[in-house]
Amino acid sequence: MEKQIDQLTSQAVELLRHLIAIPSVSRDETRAADEIESFLSNAGFRPQRHNNNVWAMSLHWDDTMPTVLLNAHIDTVKPVATWTRNPYYPDVEDDCLYGLGSNDCGGGLVSLLMTFVTLGNVSCVGTNYNLLFLASAEEEVSGKDGISSVLPLLPKVDVAIVGEPTGMQPAIAEKGLMVIDGVAHGKSGHAARNEGVNAIYEALDDLVWLRDYRFERVSPLLGPTKMTVTVLGAGTQHNVVPDECRFTIDVRTNELYTNEEVFEFLQQNTKSELQARSFRLHSSSIPEDHPLVIRCKQMGMTPFGSPTLSDQALMAFPSFKLGPGESSRSHSADEFVKISEIRHAIDTYLHLLA
Repeated sequence: MEKQIDQLTSQAVELLRHLIAIPSVSRDETRAADEIESFLSNAGFRPQRHNNNVWAMSLHWDDTMPTVLLNAHIDTVKPVATWTRNPYYPDVEDDCLYGLGSNDCGGGLVSLLMTFVTLGNVSCVGTNYNLLFLASAEEEVSGKDGISSVLPLLPKVDVAIVGEPTGMQPAIAEKGLMVIDGVAHGKSGHAARNEGVNAIYEALDDLVWLRDYRFERVSPLLGPTKMTVTVLGAGTQHNVVPDECRFTIDVRTNELYTNEEVFEFLQQNTKSELQARSFRLHSSSIPEDHPLVIRCKQMGMTPFGSPTLSDQALMAFPSFKLGPGESSRSHSADEFVKISEIRHAIDTYLHLLA
């Protein structure tokens, strides 16, 4: 078994190095999807594709059995300006593989892929579940051509493991996201005279309330629902009283509130005109007594709640995040994943699904 894990790790690292060298910023993942599709074909599977989402079914598929989905995304954010390395050159130093997307979530992608290739072949006919692998696109921007476009095309899924970086601890709950644009209205006038209604001052009461309000329902895993004003803009020049003040609210909901419920509550408690960009990115969770979560605990893992959003928000079935790497490295300069983390992930996935 140890030798097999070593071989799978070597293949995973080699594939990840190829993927790092292929720029795959969200909505530009075609070549990365080509690479995944080619790998699955060469491994003896029959991959399918929609846009830049690539999936494959285990070769021993049985419609009467439940299905486990293994999912990770292939897109990356744009590299930040403070990189000191070439973000598209897969440097390996000691135990670290550097490169854009190596941690988020290349390590999880290749680890889950090796797990699928190992367990999804005909020799695993004795298992009591189907295995489905999906490499999805546009995760970093929650794009319309990402996972939401492909989920209706997949077979029925009973549970999903999402390969986001969690230090290989199961994130069994995840905060949702709702972005709200607000506008406070005033009346323009000359700043030298006592004229007009200053929209900035009109917005102040709402901004203070948004800063100070605390939601009552606090999740044991995710903590409180949190809202933060992140963008603010008003005015055209120094001597004109502004007639509009625009602001943006970032809302992170726990599983005890729906996005629609929070939005309605904000409308009732603010004077400004509010508009939600979307309600679709809800908080997600999986019961602690789910067999896979129980198995994680038996293997010594500790479930937790994650504040960061993933494609889980768009899944209508139970799911949890479990992947190599650390969330704190995501979207950072000189991003890396440890080769030992990839090896541990493959070993863990194989034992979890055994």
